[in-house]
Amino acid sequence: QVQLVESGGGLVQAGGSLRLSCAASGRTFGNYAMAWFRQAPGKDREFAAAISRSGGYINYAGFVKGRFTVSRDNAKNTVFLQMNSLKPEDTAIYYCAASLRTTTQVMAVSAYEYWGQGTQVTVSS
Repeated sequence: QVQLVESGGGLVQAGGSLRLSCAASGRTFGNYAMAWFRQAPGKDREFAAAISRSGGYINYAGFVKGRFTVSRDNAKNTVFLQMNSLKPEDTAIYYCAASLRTTTQVMAVSAYEYWGQGTQVTVSS
């Protein structure tokens, strides 16, 4: 089992940047496919980005449009989400997720067994 702890959220003006981090416990971090989701008030949790175990395969949601970059450092048990050109509509709680399973449905909430507690991102206009 893995435990995930997100950090790096905060308040930023529109057009600004934030870098989220997700630190994972355990010695088998490289066995987990990782992803970032977000959930705005009153809305369903939605997929933002996913990265494969080796980092060789990456997927992004359409709304990212080149603004976000996901990466991982398996030696440090950490996955990152660099967010640039932030917009007020990016305001949400951002969650890190991990999966041991092999799946092609990387954008589905149900594909991930483990979740962090989330970190709040607020973008002011």
